[in-house]
Amino acid sequence: MSVPRPGGCRRLLIRLLLAGAIVVVVIAITAGGLWWYFHPNCERTNGVVYGQRHDHDLTFDLVRPTKPNGAGVILMVSGRWKSRPSSFDLWMVAPMIRRGYTIFAVSHRSQPEVSVQETVADLHRAVRFVRHHAAEYGVDPKRLGVTGGSSGGHLCLMLATRGGPGPADAPDPIDRESSSVQAAAVFFPVTNLFDLGTSTENAGDGGPPKSFREAFGAEGKDPAKWQVLAKELSPVFLAYPGQAPVYIVHGSADTLTPLEQSEWFRDASAKAGAKDLTLEVREGKGHGWLTMVFDIVRFADWFDEHLTSPRGKAR
Repeated sequence: MSVPRPGGCRRLLIRLLLAGAIVVVVIAITAGGLWWYFHPNCERTNGVVYGQRHDHDLTFDLVRPTKPNGAGVILMVSGRWKSRPSSFDLWMVAPMIRRGYTIFAVSHRSQPEVSVQETVADLHRAVRFVRHHAAEYGVDPKRLGVTGGSSGGHLCLMLATRGGPGPADAPDPIDRESSSVQAAAVFFPVTNLFDLGTSTENAGDGGPPKSFREAFGAEGKDPAKWQVLAKELSPVFLAYPGQAPVYIVHGSADTLTPLEQSEWFRDASAKAGAKDLTLEVREGKGHGWLTMVFDIVRFADWFDEHLTSPRGKAR
């Protein structure tokens, strides 16, 4: 049996140390690059008040890119129909900021303090507020996109399907503005509260999602009223030919908001005559996944196509 020479062992050790150092450097560079990418230079203003609900201010955080492209994206800071302004961070929309989009990270009061139907009304108010002040924010009021996930995705689709002019006789001029959006990009949205399908939230009694029985106020507790309200809050029943272009990313293994929710909305939109909806399925993914941050790049692509390209500007 041969015995390793001391010089050979030394060279092997040096090679291992060099290899280890290279790995450390590569990891450091990669981590530094990712940190840099997801923390773009911008100007941020927190707590802009867009309205009130039950004597509480409703606010959004404004993020201005260093090189604005004239379009705006409204981010729904919402999960489980709950919202905290402090939960918003720049990495959530970094690819959009780098493309020049002005970001409006909109928060709302959380259920069950307020009902979901009140939240929907408040988000219409948020879009109207942004549009009314568009010149001040340096954005084109005809080029506003909206994005969010889960309940935030639901709120986005409510705007994509039901956004429109406010009452012409509203005392507040902001409320006369349109709440329409020109594009939506969302993750795993709730689209059908009338039929919860295979969701783990389906109690099998035709009522609201079982973990959200308090989220819809008195109407959610009255079976007859719920049947009406559920359809009023379900984008699958609100699809129409002129709705905003919609891009959806959904995991095939989602049990909270199953893929069928997005498939139903896709099919309802096609049946209604809406011509611009893309659904991309992430195989084996559940209600959220680590690489979602890279899917946001695809969201930015969608907004480029529909808000800043010649086609989008011509809408």
